[in-house]
Amino acid sequence: MSHSHATRERPLSPHLTIYRPPITMTTSIVHRITGGALYFGTLLVAWWLTAAAGPQDYFEFVNGIFGSWIGQLVLFGYTWALLHHLLGGIRHLIWDTGAGLEKHTASKIAWANVVGSVVLTILVWVVGYMVRGG
Repeated sequence: MSHSHATRERPLSPHLTIYRPPITMTTSIVHRITGGALYFGTLLVAWWLTAAAGPQDYFEFVNGIFGSWIGQLVLFGYTWALLHHLLGGIRHLIWDTGAGLEKHTASKIAWANVVGSVVLTILVWVVGYMVRGG
């Protein structure tokens, strides 16, 4: 039994290969992810502070972990997550006042969130390096 008309495939729209998520949606998702990551990072900060209050050799052990390349990478990521989440919170605070909700303005604020978090993270690390005498 043959059909007299060709079978049409159903459209898969919006498909990830053709749909570009708006920057506001992307930063909203990243804001949630960084919020979760901050829980883990804050545990690391608490570990370091607890070690600082304990025996010298234990502090040196923990400090050595944070001073390793992987420790520095984790701390760099924690710094970025903290600053990105902070700026995202400010972005939402602005929106809560009713300002910046127009699509064009909201996109600009979202991009400022992304660029600002990267620039501030680099600035924090450069200043920290300079203060330590690097």
